[in-house]
Amino acid sequence: MQPSAADGAKAAMQKKGMSTAPDPAVTTQDLPYGSDPKQFARIYKPTNAPAGGKPMPVIVYYHGGGWVIANVGTYDAAPRAMSKALNAIVVSVEYRHGPEFKFPAQHDDAAAAYRWTLQNAASWGGDPARIATVGESAGGNLAVATAIYARDNGLTAPRHIVSVYPIANSSMTLPSRKDSSNAKPLNTAMLPWFGYYYQTSKADAQDPRLNLVAANLRGLPPTTIINAQIDPLRSDGETLAAAMRAAGDKVEQKTFPGVTHEFFGMAKVVGGAKQANDLAVARLRAAFEAPAARR
Repeated sequence: MQPSAADGAKAAMQKKGMSTAPDPAVTTQDLPYGSDPKQFARIYKPTNAPAGGKPMPVIVYYHGGGWVIANVGTYDAAPRAMSKALNAIVVSVEYRHGPEFKFPAQHDDAAAAYRWTLQNAASWGGDPARIATVGESAGGNLAVATAIYARDNGLTAPRHIVSVYPIANSSMTLPSRKDSSNAKPLNTAMLPWFGYYYQTSKADAQDPRLNLVAANLRGLPPTTIINAQIDPLRSDGETLAAAMRAAGDKVEQKTFPGVTHEFFGMAKVVGGAKQANDLAVARLRAAFEAPAARR
């Protein structure tokens, strides 16, 4: 119930006299993909998308919040901006949260929503062959974990993965755990707090779906990993990039200086966030415009 980083960004916008109303260039619709009230997705679509036009690329986006807090409303900025910039359909996935639902419920929901999107994208005017996964924080983990699920289950693979400050390494001795231990809005002490609520036991932290650096990462799509310098999860992204490269994947990892966890959704007031958004959009656009890879 406390103010979120998104609320902070809106407060800064208000001080600058900027509108905090949702960009009308994008419309949204909530649709269920499962029977639980939390199992729905918010479908972002460009307002001026022509009916019967060329099918649009599709992005499946997973929000952050440590699998415990926040929702698709908290993380509205990035999916709305990507839908507008890429003329794409963005499927922002809500999933069941801890403590009521423990791991792997969140990963199961992420995979189910991806499969559901592939089945339904065409009916929304999307092209299921041109699909990508994107996520922030806990959602950055889900973006990669879902690509692994698609590979292992013979589903259409994402053209690209954008993983923003992902949870990816369960070690508590990583450099960023120490140098950013007192950072805001995420500090190191909060990581086991989230774990307490979404894990059944501490052993869950070693599951390769959470500890992605220990997963089988071979054969994954080209990936862009975005990190913030002042963030206890910075080393997660850096070590995940190294593990993916070692597995033979094409990876670009960039740590943006002087910014903190949650900066990605603050593009209207934080310069580094605008740069990070532009990087993500450029990599997604190139992936969507490239010819389909032969299998």
